[in-house]
Amino acid sequence: MITENRRAYHEYFIEELYEAGIVLTGSEAKSLRCGKASIVECHISEEKGELFIHGSYIPEYDKAKLYNHYPRRPRKLLLHSREIKKLTGLIQRKGYTVVPLKFYFNLKNKAKLLIAAVKGKKLHDKRETIKQREWDRQKARVLKDSGNI
Repeated sequence: MITENRRAYHEYFIEELYEAGIVLTGSEAKSLRCGKASIVECHISEEKGELFIHGSYIPEYDKAKLYNHYPRRPRKLLLHSREIKKLTGLIQRKGYTVVPLKFYFNLKNKAKLLIAAVKGKKLHDKRETIKQREWDRQKARVLKDSGNI
């Protein structure tokens, strides 16, 4: 895994997950191998029937000198046409958005982006999630302690 957007898990309800390929230049791929990318403050939008990721940060590769890339350029996502249609339909609906969750290399060494159709959480939803997580931790502690007796 190259990078992960942990903030998305806190701020959104995750509805559906999709694995998307991403169009990269050579210097971007080399820079990703160094593992210094960021997808925290980026978003995904639809333009002319295609999905693009805006605001993702892939730093310049220092050995590429002349053929380097712009670190925050929009990058095209590669998905099946029915997935693109479904995601654009969700983007146009009220309350839904598409955010990236993880950036990683798959088993064939292709750069992949895990994206999700999400719905925003309100403040009380965030508090409820925190309470549920604390309760789960307490249950695990009790079960662990009672199993050792």
